[in-house]
Amino acid sequence: MATPYAKHRFNIAGLLRTRPGSAVWHFRRDRLAMTAFVVLAAIVVLAVFAPVVTPYADQGLGATDIHNKLMPPSLAHPFGTDELGRDVLARVLFGARTALISGLSIVLIGVVFGTVLGATAGYIGGWLDEAIMRTTDVFLAFPPLLLAMTVAVVLQPSLENAILAIAITWWPWYARIARGQAVSVRERKYVKAARGIGVGHPAVVLRHILPNIMTPITVQAMLDLGAAILTVTALGFVGLGVPQPTADWGAMIAEGRIYVQTGHWWVPTFPGLALFITIMAFNLVGDAVHVSTNPQTRRGNV
Repeated sequence: MATPYAKHRFNIAGLLRTRPGSAVWHFRRDRLAMTAFVVLAAIVVLAVFAPVVTPYADQGLGATDIHNKLMPPSLAHPFGTDELGRDVLARVLFGARTALISGLSIVLIGVVFGTVLGATAGYIGGWLDEAIMRTTDVFLAFPPLLLAMTVAVVLQPSLENAILAIAITWWPWYARIARGQAVSVRERKYVKAARGIGVGHPAVVLRHILPNIMTPITVQAMLDLGAAILTVTALGFVGLGVPQPTADWGAMIAEGRIYVQTGHWWVPTFPGLALFITIMAFNLVGDAVHVSTNPQTRRGNV
């Protein structure tokens, strides 16, 4: 006799199967998205193995070599060196670590906090719904970057505080999505049946509401990863992000822009290109995921 676990394994395998018409099949047909996915995979691998990829790992962590400052790109230093003699390629690779960790952490915190609050508000309703949604409106009334900068000024500069400052501005968007989905799901028969047999509200939210509203939230999270990295970089650019000597693309661009006028173009150019390529890749993958998981667009692309 088949067990419930065997049924779940079959369902999971069905989701991953690349049969014609499935979401994965549509995603794989998008050559631009697949190229962006490969680029993202390469960026992640380079960031994880940065100490192995570059012979200047100590400079990537902040060590200086003042005797080799502002050297142009060469075989020894493919991206040149900065004003402190640090290998720009090493700094870009270690900066990728900062960008990826920050972006993923911001989106994860926003998804968890915002989804739980939004799902609870949509399911419970009443005064709790009003309180949570009006609090959400207060956060949404402020420009996200300005609010993040304000929080970052109050907190001590660090990677953790930069992530927290931006995450505070990120959760309301997920709360709104989760609330709208939960209002619809709470009227379905399996939710009413669970409530009818005496299942408590927390258990209903965790077991029945959240698992059935995650698809649009996951798609939105994919779309937000590039924006989160860009916001982290913006904080670093204005000096409110990760403190030195930690490699950060925003700080590298801000410090290197003054050297463009003296002919040392490579100092801000390569971290800027790394930022552009990473955000573009995330946006292309996010758009493809959105299209692939939308039944209407999938039918139109078959």
